[in-house]
Amino acid sequence: MPCIAFACAAVSCAFVPAGHDFFASIDMRVLGLLFCLMAAVDGLRSAGVFSRCAHLLIEKTHGLRTLSFALVALPFFASMLVTNDVALLAFVPFTIVSLSAAKATHHLPRVVVLQAVAANIGGMVTPMGNPQNLFLYTTFGIPLPAFLATLLPFAAATLAALGAACLRLKGEIDAPKTPFGTQPLERRKAAVYGAFFLLCLAAVMRIIPYQALFALTLVGLLAFDRATLKCIDYGLLATFVCFFVFSGNIASIPAIANALAATMEAAPFFASAAISQAISNVPAAVLLAPFAGDWQPLLLGVDLGGLGTPIASLASLIALRLYLHTPDADFGRVMKEFAAINAVGLAGLVGLYCAMSGMGAL
Repeated sequence: MPCIAFACAAVSCAFVPAGHDFFASIDMRVLGLLFCLMAAVDGLRSAGVFSRCAHLLIEKTHGLRTLSFALVALPFFASMLVTNDVALLAFVPFTIVSLSAAKATHHLPRVVVLQAVAANIGGMVTPMGNPQNLFLYTTFGIPLPAFLATLLPFAAATLAALGAACLRLKGEIDAPKTPFGTQPLERRKAAVYGAFFLLCLAAVMRIIPYQALFALTLVGLLAFDRATLKCIDYGLLATFVCFFVFSGNIASIPAIANALAATMEAAPFFASAAISQAISNVPAAVLLAPFAGDWQPLLLGVDLGGLGTPIASLASLIALRLYLHTPDADFGRVMKEFAAINAVGLAGLVGLYCAMSGMGAL
């Protein structure tokens, strides 16, 4: 994706009018907040917080359906705080080990796909849950109550559907409790990064300036935790920079800008959902934001549009990649599960959007 973003930015530079400022469209606030959030989340992960929470939950489960729903619920709720891709990176490997220990690996394709859906839809609930959410929340200055009220009905409906899907799983497991060790919890490190994460949330809510948080983060990591500094997803940051440049270039080309503006005026929700299927929802949000008259249909379009094709959301690609690295991975079956579950999920959520729009709830 960074290479595609760079290619889009580079090619579009050849068509802009003379005197165009290529860097004027780069949103430093979004980049700074993403950097800080990724550092805080990786610190919590390396401190063993995710592993401990996962084990505490799994130890309380009994039976295949309960275990599967617990594994799906983990990324659903975790993604609200730590982003959808990080939630999947943390919990898909845990799921692979859990179902392997329970001798239920034949359910892996469906459970992993359900986890991808859970992370994409659960992460859309909060401004920091999905990268495109943070961008749109910052760009449009969306009030937090309005943001939550817009997205919660879709998340609640999805959680109910995920629960129903887990209930359809058949069979029993040999080991109700997973017999493997957990990563030790480094309490001091967890407390430090927990406090740091709260500072990140304060910066997202504009309680403290993001410049101060970024400076504190960079100095602190350089001085005390260079390992976390190396783990930050600089590819995602570079992707954002390139698509900021690309969207600014596109907006300066009259013919393309007029076409996008007309499309977003006529059907902003469906346009943003459809474009997300082709280029992923993060770049779709960056590309379409300058042409959106209202934040709500754009936000819902790119968030719900994270379901559908494998590239509609980078988090889905992460889940599929992790599964395909397991022994005896079945590419054909997991892709069938992905296509069926995503098609049903996207159709259902689009139907809910149409129903709520018709009732004036949106």
